Amino acid sequence: MNEEKTNIKAQNEVASAQDENHALAAHESPAIPGGEEDRAIISRSYRNLLKSIKSKLNTEDQNNIRAAFELAAKAHQTQRRKSGEPYITHPIEVARICVEEIGLGPTAVICALLHDVVEDTHVSLKEIHDQFGDKIARIVDGLTKLDGLHDSESPQAENLSKVLKAMLFDVRVVLIKMADRLHNLRTIKSMAQHKQLKIAAETSFIYTPLAHRLGLYTIKNELQDICFKITHREVYHEIASKLSESKRARQSYIAEFTAPLEISLKELGIPFEIMGRPKSIFSIHNKIKTKHVPFEDIYDLFAVRIVLDVKSEQEKSACWQVYSIVTDTYAPITQRIKDWISIPKANGYESLHATVVGPGGRYVEVQIRSKRMDDIAERGFAAHWKYKGIKGTASRSNNYENWLEQVRESLENGEEGSAVEFLADFQSNLFAEEVHVFTPKGDMRILAEGATALDFAFSIHSDIGCTCRAVRVNNRIVPFTYRLENGDQVEIITDKNQKPSEDWLQFVISSKAKNRIRSALKDVKREQASYGKEILERKLNAFKVPVEENCDLLAKFYGFPNRLEFLSAIFLEQVDLRKISKHFRPDGIHLVEKHLVEEKATEKPKVTGISARSVNKPEVYLNGEPGSLYKYSFANCCNPVAGDDIFGFVLVQGGAKIHRANCPNASNLYAQYAHRILKAEWGNIAKKDFISEIVITGIDIGSGVISKLTNALADLGINIRSFSISGEGGYFEGRVSMVVANTDHLQQALLALKNFDWVKSAQRAE
Repeated sequence: MNEEKTNIKAQNEVASAQDENHALAAHESPAIPGGEEDRAIISRSYRNLLKSIKSKLNTEDQNNIRAAFELAAKAHQTQRRKSGEPYITHPIEVARICVEEIGLGPTAVICALLHDVVEDTHVSLKEIHDQFGDKIARIVDGLTKLDGLHDSESPQAENLSKVLKAMLFDVRVVLIKMADRLHNLRTIKSMAQHKQLKIAAETSFIYTPLAHRLGLYTIKNELQDICFKITHREVYHEIASKLSESKRARQSYIAEFTAPLEISLKELGIPFEIMGRPKSIFSIHNKIKTKHVPFEDIYDLFAVRIVLDVKSEQEKSACWQVYSIVTDTYAPITQRIKDWISIPKANGYESLHATVVGPGGRYVEVQIRSKRMDDIAERGFAAHWKYKGIKGTASRSNNYENWLEQVRESLENGEEGSAVEFLADFQSNLFAEEVHVFTPKGDMRILAEGATALDFAFSIHSDIGCTCRAVRVNNRIVPFTYRLENGDQVEIITDKNQKPSEDWLQFVISSKAKNRIRSALKDVKREQASYGKEILERKLNAFKVPVEENCDLLAKFYGFPNRLEFLSAIFLEQVDLRKISKHFRPDGIHLVEKHLVEEKATEKPKVTGISARSVNKPEVYLNGEPGSLYKYSFANCCNPVAGDDIFGFVLVQGGAKIHRANCPNASNLYAQYAHRILKAEWGNIAKKDFISEIVITGIDIGSGVISKLTNALADLGINIRSFSISGEGGYFEGRVSMVVANTDHLQQALLALKNFDWVKSAQRAE
């Protein structure tokens, strides 16, 4: 009987889907420009998009989707992707990802189809507004990069901050941008290596943590894996190969582990699905790196997931019943229980995690959740709203809404700062781990792990933060810098005469707190600056020139970033105004430097147009030119070695630093200062020695450890600059700084060390 009901249900679903496709087909005769082959490719992509739309569309949505497609196809008709495909296939695929993988609706489809037309074609935003209305136009505007004409400290940061600020009116801007980034990464092979590195770094800095914060876990894992493949090609392929080789053994173990659970779950009488999923290559690499163990010693390469098909009001009790079955079957590791059902994560994630000891003594993580929870975990925020009308979910939705409201406050308060400052602050909001603390009345607040007592004060209200005099945690007075822990009860004591000071910026980690403190400090500075302006006016009266026309010139001369800082410093008597008479003279209403002409005459002429052949075999080429033109040096943060993928970074004070592509600072530099990044390639490196640091871990066999390690390196002709080692509990960790010729030389050293059976890992320090 159950099978018959299932079959009838399946037939009804198929019939319904066919009806929808027929309805779409009735309105589906779009004009597709281009040759026959292009039209076939574009038509196929467009039909795949329409098939992915499962929800019932009204006539207006159907017409708008077709109109958006036709407009985009015509606008992009002369453009092609690096892979050679018609460019329109990109916005079509972005729209499909929005629908199929994120769960968005027809509005997002229309915006995704149009997301590049204003930026890359003749179509104006006004035309979009006239044809599709205000909402579509505002989302498309949020997705459109700035024109590149306005002067900016960091154009890349400006563009990213524009997209993020669009969250103020519609979070779909960010979700569509996420789909755009995902498709670009999936098709990144056709791009040059230095551009791949730039995109990967920017993705790691903003898009990956943002995907996590939005609950888009599947997309986050894929973004991390693709970026890791770009920045650590060899390590990625090594782990992927080992995963492939161990696939059959892994599947066999999962079957053995789940067999007794399936028997007990069937007796429970709740419809369920049980599966084993391998962890991402990026997360496996992180375990190898943090635990200093080889791939073969990592037990939790996969997680077992149990998904229950139950009504919303039965979810919690059903999940705990299944937990009881799992822990009755296998011994639990009590320290690793994570209950995100009772208190969901801020991004809406709900699940019950338990780690148990499976067959053969292996640790296995079991994730227990309902079908609704699984959908939210897989597809994030958009799926979250699909369930908003279900009874009992209103309180669960508040966590995500509270975070989004905090983001809005941060964006609104941070508009006066620079784009780089804004981006850094916003990134601090994309925390992965959380702490749950309570007000004296028992209201829960979710903050980033590492948040301080002062962060809590600002999370309640900006005015409470600014007037915070003292903090009591669990009925005990604590300093502002106290780091909050789960379950803390926090009470804020205020004083209307209290004001933030400069050092408060060191006491907080949240962007809301930082922005509000900066704003309060600026209010004080503005008051100081008004007095400083009066002082400067009196000084410039002697030259008969106004302040407004000369203030910025003088601020730059004295080394201040802007007039506010300059005028404030005048009030604080930090500026020697006597220098004005010495270095400037009036010229109409402006001041001019007395020795400007002489200084220009003594400047060294800039070297331009020099080809790589004009210098004899340089070590490094930057943007195709000899690196010596930039007066480059190698960065100490990552110690590049010949053979590494590298990039150059132009310094403010002149010259350039050469970094490894996977430098810990690469994501930050690429995301915020992309305009200062130089394409770098190795030239003549035969006679160069490079510094490299490696980390060795293993079993402490006694006094012979150091001599055996150093002898192995000496046999390869490697000069050791420094060696430090520490041991505890029969285990040791050593760090060696040494001189190598290139990456091949470095790999020989690592292989020689790994040959000792008591060495567990030998890897380059990061």
